[in-house]
Amino acid sequence: MGAYRVVLIPGDGIGPEVTRAARRVIAATGIAVEWEVVEVGHAALGRYGDPLPEAALERIRECGVALKGPVTTSVGEGFPSVNVALRQRLGLYANLRPVRSIPGVFSRYRDVDLVIVRENTEGLYVGVEREPRAGAVEAVRRITAEASLRIARFAFAYAARNGRRSVTVVHKANILKRSDGLFLDCARRVAAGYPGVGYRERIVDAACLDLVLDPSRHDILLCPNLYGDIISDLAAGLVGGLGLVPAANLGDGVAVFEAVHGSAPDIAGKGIANPTALILAGAMLLAHLGGVEAGRAIEAAVARVYREGKRLTPDLGGASTTREFTEAVIAALGDM
Repeated sequence: MGAYRVVLIPGDGIGPEVTRAARRVIAATGIAVEWEVVEVGHAALGRYGDPLPEAALERIRECGVALKGPVTTSVGEGFPSVNVALRQRLGLYANLRPVRSIPGVFSRYRDVDLVIVRENTEGLYVGVEREPRAGAVEAVRRITAEASLRIARFAFAYAARNGRRSVTVVHKANILKRSDGLFLDCARRVAAGYPGVGYRERIVDAACLDLVLDPSRHDILLCPNLYGDIISDLAAGLVGGLGLVPAANLGDGVAVFEAVHGSAPDIAGKGIANPTALILAGAMLLAHLGGVEAGRAIEAAVARVYREGKRLTPDLGGASTTREFTEAVIAALGDM
């Protein structure tokens, strides 16, 4: 078999450093990948005048799979979120975030094993805002049956395929009766076709309380866009932080794998960024391509490095560089 063709988006800030680390670990599995580098974000804006050039999107569509470093999103100004635009323009309707404890990482809980399934294309993230009068701004929140049924089918199919015990639908239908009510109704309709998967409903604030008190109360959390964004980060905090959690953005025939943390411009170029999340995103990418065993080997190698605790980056109390951590993971892979 020839090499897999995968688009690489280095990203902004620490992006080039952590994507380089992920590429090295993937190469160490022996699976051949031909990387096609494209620019989005600040680099693309400076070169092409567009933070998300159509040529970059076309390369991702052609390859069908990409590994993406973090891209800077300005707060309250600047260009619109590249991350949101990428998902919408490529039809990446499902955001999949597995959140698992890593032995050796200090956190409040052990044995956390959650999966967040987030609808990725609508809700408040349609980005439609208007100012009906000075000093007042309205934002449109769009929920459709088509998108709600699609993400519910994804969540329940994932649960059945991976032997997960239940799906909890997160909502605020007690207040947002029509929009979240529609999302909830669609989830109920899909759940009826999966009698082997447990089904629960939880108001979003109560779901957050559950996660803080006892993460084991839930298995898969199915969320509209905004709730899923917030809950994903909350859940990452249960296992040690955003630097440890990978994600996949999945659509019909297209998949983009990424870390969920930001571009961290304050430490860019210092060689101390933690590449764990993107390395684990690389493991998800390999599994998606059919290299399930290679993906599991990467996860096991990362777990071994953390369990030994000798080559940790400064964010987790260590003194190792990005390169030293990456080499430790590669060495652990070689021993398996």
